[in-house]
Amino acid sequence: MQDGQRAARPKVTIVGAGMVGGALTQFLALRDYADIVLVDIVEGLPQGKALDLMQAGPILGFDTRITGTNGYTGTTDSDVVVITSGIARKPGMSRDDLLRTNMGIVRSVTALVVEHSPAAVVIVVSNPLDAMCHVAYDAAHLPRERVIGMAGVLDAARFRTFIAMELSVSVEDVSALVLGGHGDTMVPLSRFSTVNGIPLPELLPADRIAALESRTAKGGAEVISLLKTGSAYTAPGASVLQMVDAVILDKQRVIPCSVLLQGEYGISGVFVGVPIKLGAGGVQEIIQLDLAEQERAALHQSANAVQGLVDAMARLASEPQV
Repeated sequence: MQDGQRAARPKVTIVGAGMVGGALTQFLALRDYADIVLVDIVEGLPQGKALDLMQAGPILGFDTRITGTNGYTGTTDSDVVVITSGIARKPGMSRDDLLRTNMGIVRSVTALVVEHSPAAVVIVVSNPLDAMCHVAYDAAHLPRERVIGMAGVLDAARFRTFIAMELSVSVEDVSALVLGGHGDTMVPLSRFSTVNGIPLPELLPADRIAALESRTAKGGAEVISLLKTGSAYTAPGASVLQMVDAVILDKQRVIPCSVLLQGEYGISGVFVGVPIKLGAGGVQEIIQLDLAEQERAALHQSANAVQGLVDAMARLASEPQV
């Protein structure tokens, strides 16, 4: 290294400079361990957000190099790629319309980033999340260990928050686990959720636990209903940050993520949220819990819902474009 040159840092590419991508960029810049490339199709948007955040560095004390771009050359040799691209469902838009549009977006951006960064770990955030993991996996041609969906971290964070609010305790003492697809069929596991080691069923009656589980499953919709326009972005951005931390810093975190199951939990060929050990190189282990019959049935029901979306995408892909 020549005098005055900075040693190369890990590189993280964030595709999509919308609210989630912007929040993640801000959080990651504050970590100050990686350089960031922010990509978006809208001219000026990623460049403007990158410059704005760079100008916060002297005040907040980070030296992260943030580059905004409308192309993919600058993403070359990224260690982690986060895909947040896609559109939200609009009034009058059918599920098929949303699937068709986001399929095309996720497929194209995944192929482009992997072309420039074939060794990267790909984290998918685009919705419908578990279905978009399938699209990214098919486009990336990477081992399943390196294509991961962000869902369980966010769902568990919401569950932890609601538990802490209900019990008037610090959220730092609350641990929670949520499995399944990222949607109404997710499976909050209260039996595995604790407050400083105390199982949740020891602290709350069954009806209150059921209410918290229901609120968790509808957590995203609750935020949308309050905002009126747009959807959650701060907590999703923080959730992705935890995953990026785990990969770049090889923290070997045990967290729930959407991964392609190949027989684990009796499920094959579907991306669904389960606890994994996440570190350098992506998924280092899929942790199989001894689920009760009702919990296992709920997880399979959630996997079937994801499979329904995958089947719908296959149908849409086979239909002629008009």
